Amino acid sequence: MKKHVLITGGSGFVGSHLCDELLKRGVYVIAFSYPVVPQGKARIRTQMSAAHTPDDIDRAIAAFVEVRKNII
Repeated sequence: MKKHVLITGGSGFVGSHLCDELLKRGVYVIAFSYPVVPQGKARIRTQMSAAHTPDDIDRAIAAFVEVRKNII
């Protein structure tokens, strides 16, 4: 069973840039920005499944933290 995790907030540019930086670190995510979502409410979607190990999830979280520090 797959679970979607949404990370919200920021502008479309920030969301798009965040996705690009995460992909460079091997974390595949999807950005949604205006007009798909309201302006200023950009979203990042991850997709996790039982195939992901705790180490995979920890690595993804660490990548989010690292990228966030560099972007925001």
